[in-house]
Amino acid sequence: MNWISLEDFVQIEEYFNSQVPFIVFKHSTRCSISSMVMRRFENKYDIHGVPLLYLDLLSYPSISDKLAQMFGVEHQSPQVLFIKNGICLYHASHNGINLQDIKDIL
Repeated sequence: MNWISLEDFVQIEEYFNSQVPFIVFKHSTRCSISSMVMRRFENKYDIHGVPLLYLDLLSYPSISDKLAQMFGVEHQSPQVLFIKNGICLYHASHNGINLQDIKDIL
């Protein structure tokens, strides 16, 4: 997996400006459920050409808060957001995370 560590909201703004669709995976490093979902996501991930941003919620909670506010999506962990053209087209959490749903949108 080619995770891009999300450490500053400026990184997301750069993707907005480039018009490149991207995925944000929000992960709580202290939560066993989040770890399980992340492993399952990694094992099934086969989408190429879409940047995959990893957000450590314990280190950068303000980024998660800003994403929730920006897209009107309630914060959850673990959570996946698929953003294209500045719009969150898909969001899901826990066992609801489904890569096929993202592929269908692509």
